[in-house]
Amino acid sequence: MTRDMKEHVESQYHKVKEEIISRHEQLFPSSITLDGFLWAFSMLRSRAFFHLRGQLVMLPLVDLINHSASITREDNAEEINGPAGLFSWDLLFYLKSTMPVKEGEQYGLKKSNADLAFYYGFVEPNTNRNSYTLTFNISESDPFHREKLDIAAANDLGETAYLDIFMDRPLPPAIVPYLRLVALQETDAFLLEPVYKKSIWKTLELLVSHVNEELVCKMVIDACESALSGYRTTVEQDEKLIQEGNLGYKLEIAVRVRVGEKRVLQQIEGIVKEKEAQLDKLEYYHERRLKEPGLVGEEGETYCQPKKDSIPTL
Repeated sequence: MTRDMKEHVESQYHKVKEEIISRHEQLFPSSITLDGFLWAFSMLRSRAFFHLRGQLVMLPLVDLINHSASITREDNAEEINGPAGLFSWDLLFYLKSTMPVKEGEQYGLKKSNADLAFYYGFVEPNTNRNSYTLTFNISESDPFHREKLDIAAANDLGETAYLDIFMDRPLPPAIVPYLRLVALQETDAFLLEPVYKKSIWKTLELLVSHVNEELVCKMVIDACESALSGYRTTVEQDEKLIQEGNLGYKLEIAVRVRVGEKRVLQQIEGIVKEKEAQLDKLEYYHERRLKEPGLVGEEGETYCQPKKDSIPTL
């Protein structure tokens, strides 16, 4: 449990004690201490299933199933109607895997190493579990703040977007359109007009303009560099600490999560910098629109009239 989380739970304990426990002591025959409250919270966060009946559910024995780095899925548990006896049916707990699980193998969840460390107290060696959450937002000072906010909301995003990026995995589908939306400036503001409202998100899935894409690259690079500058150690220094083996169990977990975050940031920064170097060679919105009626050739040559082979015939 992190220091911030512990402080939050402690504040909740004092609030519950004042508003509920102290006023209804007859309902609590034994004393509820802060240590007991912290233990209960830890058990709930680390062992409960979140997707059943839309609430937290704790299931004895099932929570003993261990995790594997090679077996992952998002919708890992659900309720089904099944036989509960010879002549009766009831709701049963159903655990699923995307691949066969042999006796003795471990079952996995789709969580980052940071999540595993936070909720369960361990990390996996699999680098695919390394992640970092980048935060971007639509500035209130943006002259098109309201229009952008409406478009973001229509696509299940908000003024601030928290985008989880994993090592060696594709970027989340929503990240690039959202960044292009944030980066839209006056030269591309026509896309914010009501006439484009239904199609703008699909438009943002493709390159908009050189200026827009350049700003997107800058936003991501700046975010990565800012995050990396906040660490007091380098990847090499962290790896040396781990190799020396003098860290305690909890501290080693923290260092492994930290070095994983740095690797993700470095990887994303490198990918975006490579793309930034290729911006002059890419095709943008206006070029695509001009190609449709044949006003621009494959090599970028322009025509005053559509090419003959692009004019429909009767």
